[in-house]
Amino acid sequence: MVGLVIYPKRHLQKLINKGDYTEAIEYAKSIEDKYKDDYDFWFIVGGIYFILEDAKNAIHFFEKALTLKNDDVETLIIKTNAHLFLEQKDEAIECCKRIIEIEPENYEAHGLLEKLKNI
Repeated sequence: MVGLVIYPKRHLQKLINKGDYTEAIEYAKSIEDKYKDDYDFWFIVGGIYFILEDAKNAIHFFEKALTLKNDDVETLIIKTNAHLFLEQKDEAIECCKRIIEIEPENYEAHGLLEKLKNI
C-alpha cells in the first residue's frame, strides 16, 4: 500500500495495463492536482479516455498536455484522431497543420491533410 502513495503514476499505469480503465479514470481524478504540471499525466489520462471512445474528454486532456509540451507530435496525432472520431474536420485539419509545422516531412500528416481537404 505504501507504493501507491509514493508512486501514484505507477499505480495508474498498473490499472491501465490490467484494463481497469474506469478505475484508472477515478484514480486519476483523485491525484490530478498533484500532477497539474506533468505532461505525461495529462497524456496518459487523455489516452484512457481515447481508449474508452470518449473523444471529447480525450481532447480536453490532450490539450492540457500540449500546454506543457506544445510540440509533441504523438499527442497531436492522437488528438487529430479524436477530432476525426467526433467528425470535427476543421480541428483535425488544424492538428495536421501543426504536426507539419513541427515535422515538415511527416507524410502521415500530409496524407491525412490532403484527404481532409478533399472531403
